[in-house]
Amino acid sequence: MQLQVINSPFNEEQVELLNRLLPTLTGSQKVWLSGYLTAFHSSSVATLDDNVRAFPARNHETPISKEVTILFGSQTGNAQGLAKKAGKTLEEKGFQVTVSAMSDFKPNNLKKIRNLLIVVSTHGEGDPPDNALSFHEFLHGRRAPKLSDLNYSVLALGDSSYEHFCQTGKEFDQRLKELGGTQLYPRVDCDVDFDEPAGEWLDGVLGRLSKTGDTNASNRPLTTQQTAESTYSRSNPFQAEVLENINLNGRGSNKETRHLEISLEGSGLSYQPGDCLGIYPENDPSLVDQLLEELKWDAEESVTINKQGDIRSLKVALTSHYEITNLSKSLLEKVAKLSENKDLWELLSPGNEERLKAYIEGRDLLDLVRDFGLWGGSAQEFVSVLRKIPPRLYSIASSLTANPGEVHLTIGTVRYNAHGRERKGVCSSFCAERLEPGDTLPIFIQHNENFKLPENPDTPIIMVGPGTGIAPFRSFMQEREEIGAEGKSWLFFGDQHFVTDFLYQTEWQKWLKDGVLTKMDVAFSRDTEEKVYVQHRMLEHSKELFEWLEEGAAVYICGDEKNMAHDVHHTLLSIIEKEGGMSREKAEAYLADMQQKRRYQRDVY
Repeated sequence: MQLQVINSPFNEEQVELLNRLLPTLTGSQKVWLSGYLTAFHSSSVATLDDNVRAFPARNHETPISKEVTILFGSQTGNAQGLAKKAGKTLEEKGFQVTVSAMSDFKPNNLKKIRNLLIVVSTHGEGDPPDNALSFHEFLHGRRAPKLSDLNYSVLALGDSSYEHFCQTGKEFDQRLKELGGTQLYPRVDCDVDFDEPAGEWLDGVLGRLSKTGDTNASNRPLTTQQTAESTYSRSNPFQAEVLENINLNGRGSNKETRHLEISLEGSGLSYQPGDCLGIYPENDPSLVDQLLEELKWDAEESVTINKQGDIRSLKVALTSHYEITNLSKSLLEKVAKLSENKDLWELLSPGNEERLKAYIEGRDLLDLVRDFGLWGGSAQEFVSVLRKIPPRLYSIASSLTANPGEVHLTIGTVRYNAHGRERKGVCSSFCAERLEPGDTLPIFIQHNENFKLPENPDTPIIMVGPGTGIAPFRSFMQEREEIGAEGKSWLFFGDQHFVTDFLYQTEWQKWLKDGVLTKMDVAFSRDTEEKVYVQHRMLEHSKELFEWLEEGAAVYICGDEKNMAHDVHHTLLSIIEKEGGMSREKAEAYLADMQQKRRYQRDVY
């Protein structure tokens, strides 16, 4: 390895001399020199100790501690996987590392820490993940301590298609600074394709911790590889064969829900109930064709699609590599720099925030090109501002114990009209319209430690999952049936119509008959004059539901966060308040305690 000023403690002249000398040394000369330097160092340390006693050090820099704490806030498991990987890398470099979920960390210990790394995602509309809520609240409250001795750095995960991109990470970074902390390394904000920036962040942190400026820490992206047994991961997906692809909805339904059975044979991948499967989809060919019609460049023109220099035709790049269905403020700002369109600049000007937000909602790249024209002078410049197609995560609907070598998914097909055109969900329409048994698709397992069955199979569980939110609870039931779990189980399921939309109906009825499922309450909103949802069924059984909570039941919610999960959360609070004879404040503390003890878990999107 060639020494450099940036990767060694030597100046430019010394680096040049050493680089000339070291290659000329024989093996025995290197061994002799190593021993000599060790002996010289020991003698120097003894002399230095004597000098320190006689002459106190002045203007010295406090050495950085070798102890590092990594706290993560994660909803789907990405931040947790990155935190664990970073911890392992730091340990290999000789650091003493503690990796913990924010919910498991005692906030009062914060003032004892010298080096803190925060790895946190942003959930929903700029909110902290569930397991980061309590720590976020503490840090932004009056009880937060002064942290003048703290060195810290933040790795923020987010999605730039949302308005509040990486908001939680930004808030942690700002707050730690306000409390007196010293930024060990600048915050890095990661979009959905986070492997490379996360790896660069870790390299930077390691360089500052070791004070060499460059530790050559990883030489590769900081990936969230799933298992030691498998070489397949988010950054290296497995090409899996599709075994089954059927529509679960009956004739006449307003919905199309696909049940996919996928082979894992030869992958080495494994999963547990509560985990997710990631799929890298392709864009709708008809949308790509419409976009190409608007572009002035040849569809077969070559473009470079990544830093590695891989080349594809423009058509293939727009089909398989770039995201073309979502707009964001970040994208429009990049486009504006390559465009002379005055209307676009006006849309992005201060004071037009609400108008910009309204424009972005429900529009795609084709709309942008039609409304504001092309940008850049070439196809390469045009695609340079686009981001990679992000993978779609789906809650796994099967137990590996019950279905060895397979993974099942429940995917609701998204179709809607907006701004005069039909729109489709990228992955859901890909699976519904263009995926046949025998085809392959790139997948990976996304472990989610924040949505897991209780360790004790005798623990009662309450599951709330309308629509495709039923998926993980099918995996729960399959698993509990296989292991012979004795704990009670209660499912709340809802959809539009009983006749056409009762997903996996025969399976649930069999589990009820066999005693694997103790209770089931359903709500079909379009079958009655007044719409009834799962939260209404919960309120109807509030007394018994609270009794289950008092018995130690764990509650699981899966589905839409903005509406359903929000309503179910407030319904739970109302039930606890009413049946427990508590104030609202005490009911909130009761539910927060359940969350702390992992008896209240959510898989929401």
